[in-house]
Amino acid sequence: MKYKLAVFDLDGTVLNTIGGLTHAVNAVLERNGIPVKSKAQVQAMVGNGTRKLIERSLGEGADPALIEKVFAEYKEFYRDNCSYDTFPYDGITEMLQALNDAGVKCAVVTNKPDAPAKTLIEEHFGGLICETHGNVPEVPVKPDPTFVFEVMKNAGVQPSEACYIGDSDVDIRTGKNAGIDFISVDWGFRTRDFLIENGAGIIFSDPAELASYLISD
Repeated sequence: MKYKLAVFDLDGTVLNTIGGLTHAVNAVLERNGIPVKSKAQVQAMVGNGTRKLIERSLGEGADPALIEKVFAEYKEFYRDNCSYDTFPYDGITEMLQALNDAGVKCAVVTNKPDAPAKTLIEEHFGGLICETHGNVPEVPVKPDPTFVFEVMKNAGVQPSEACYIGDSDVDIRTGKNAGIDFISVDWGFRTRDFLIENGAGIIFSDPAELASYLISD
């Protein structure tokens, strides 16, 4: 078996959340009289945590007080509506089941706030994910590797036995910072060309093929 632990990103990797994220962003923008964003615009802004998403949605030079207000409103709205228009990518559940059956532990480390991250993983994947860590105030967002280290420690694996899997440049840097193999997927929020430009080596387009690679010797 190539790996004993596979750590996944959430948004754009195991779950297609762009509809729900766009819904939440636009709900709070509209509430504050600010023009709404398209799915493509929101998709380009995600990846560095919720605060950065709101800052980018409001644009450069936004009043800090407005940023704080909209940020607070967004967190509350998304916590209560995180399941809206959110679903696994095709083949993800089967991939996770195959990894579990082969004895590969699966975890999630994401920049999504911790509460909705845990809600969504439990809702869609139940016992297939052994541990989920979303963003909490006292821990820096990815590419900081703190939670990847914690998952590895809890799983009792060495760096050579673990990998990080995601769909963005942030995920590539997270794997590098954790000192473990990183694997990119191109079915999410970033294109294959973008991933290559940002240092991706191994890129998968099909979850079944990814599962086979992770399990193989």
